[in-house]
Amino acid sequence: MSGNGPSSDFQSRLIKAIYDTSPDGILVVDAQGMVVAHNRQFLQLWHIVPSQLHMKADGTAIGESDAPLLAEVVARVQNPAAFLERVRELYDNPQLDDHCEIELKDARTLERHSTVLRGEHDEYLGRVWFFRDITIQKNHEAALIQLARHDPLTGTANRRYFFERAEQEFMRSRRYQTPLSIALIDVDHFKHINDQFGHATGDEVLKLLSGKITALLRESDLLARIGGEEFAILMPSTGLAGAALMAERLRVTIAEEASPVAGLMLHLRFSAGVTQLKAQDQSIEDCLRRADEAMYKAKQAGRDRVEACA
Repeated sequence: MSGNGPSSDFQSRLIKAIYDTSPDGILVVDAQGMVVAHNRQFLQLWHIVPSQLHMKADGTAIGESDAPLLAEVVARVQNPAAFLERVRELYDNPQLDDHCEIELKDARTLERHSTVLRGEHDEYLGRVWFFRDITIQKNHEAALIQLARHDPLTGTANRRYFFERAEQEFMRSRRYQTPLSIALIDVDHFKHINDQFGHATGDEVLKLLSGKITALLRESDLLARIGGEEFAILMPSTGLAGAALMAERLRVTIAEEASPVAGLMLHLRFSAGVTQLKAQDQSIEDCLRRADEAMYKAKQAGRDRVEACA
């Protein structure tokens, strides 16, 4: 090493070491679409077997067209058309850089960075692609979101997420003038169940009930546990008549057949209050207040019934 800095040999060896040991899969393609370089991690990330591509004796595609590699990559992504469109856009527009996430058919997620290579006089030389497997990170993020949004006992949405979604649906209903209904459900005689059979049995009742309700709801509906034995159902694009009909269907279906709970056969029953968003409602809380009043009427009228509040 001279006093003027590292020698060119040192620099080239350093670059090669970084290149070979990088956790990123790296691909370099020149302006003519020829592969200038790629590391082993690139092939490993994309599960590309050199022998299947008839690569060179050294197991690389260097000096070859990038078309075979691109075909292998496209075959592994969940949305090949969008992926290929973006790749072509980047090749056609050297001024663009890229940073995105790519979902693969094998359930992995890759992070992609791409930037251009320019020469001494700013001429376009090619493009460098970097790929990194971020599946574990994405799974951790999804797990944290699940914990933040869902009730740990029943697996339904929790109170916080219910109100978040309810506010969104409130705004959507206002904007597009579509109906929005809410049902509040309270398990009948739940204190008696806890007192007679224990809290563990009570927990099993809540889990079983929430599972039965979820199985009967539409994909667009949202079930949430918002209190001890109290649940709420958010029903977008549903008027009062349809919401009351759904609540009654849930009540009858669940009550008509005894359910096995902790070695017991119990008939699960609930009282429900249903209402629809009104033009004069200032917030989703106004709608919830009416649903709560309707539920209280159902309790006062003998339980095991649905009351609707127009």
